[in-house]
Amino acid sequence: MTQERKHCTLYHYPLCPFSRTVRLCLYEKNISYVLVFEKPWERRMDFMRLNPAGTVPVFEDEDETVLSDYRSICEYLNETRVGLELFGDNPKSRAEVRRLLGWFDSLFYPEVYQNLVVQKALKKMQNRGEPNATAIRIGRQNLKRHLDYLEWLCERRSWLAGESLSIADLNAAAHLSVLDYLGEINWDLYPETKEWYAKIKSRPSFQYLLTDRLPGIIPPDAYSNLDF
Repeated sequence: MTQERKHCTLYHYPLCPFSRTVRLCLYEKNISYVLVFEKPWERRMDFMRLNPAGTVPVFEDEDETVLSDYRSICEYLNETRVGLELFGDNPKSRAEVRRLLGWFDSLFYPEVYQNLVVQKALKKMQNRGEPNATAIRIGRQNLKRHLDYLEWLCERRSWLAGESLSIADLNAAAHLSVLDYLGEINWDLYPETKEWYAKIKSRPSFQYLLTDRLPGIIPPDAYSNLDF
């Protein structure tokens, strides 16, 4: 009897930027996989067995290796698969890539995502009451500060961490794409960042990601438009 081939599986939620980062990494590494829509707040028992933390993304490799935390997953894929080098080719570039990942993990996510995406979208989906207008206002103020920094980087570099595309670009673009889905970014105010985002947006990996749609939340027309 021929044993059925095991496929890679990614458990994700469409508005989770970390899930989006792993999806981009998988595509850039030319890895085929099964995508499983997971609502982590439901604490599904089979999912909790895979990741007791109850968070997405979770990646299951062909050999049934199970990994959680997007950085662990992406570093694992970068080290075990051929293709585009995503973490830099020397110690200085790798350090800068990881610094920028840390920026989005430690600053952008709590200051922007938690105040905008959670309030505008996730609270409704989870039946947790009405959006908090103060949190949304703070999130928009924080977003402006972060976009100002990205604009500064994009004025000085070809890609965020230097001269080559890296996981820092994919992760930043994944975060911004979620906000763009909710119509929160005025790209015309940030021309250099817009040009950088257009380069990411035109990649096949990103075009696939932009096909996501959630019931009751319709993105602006420019969300999927490569010309904005």
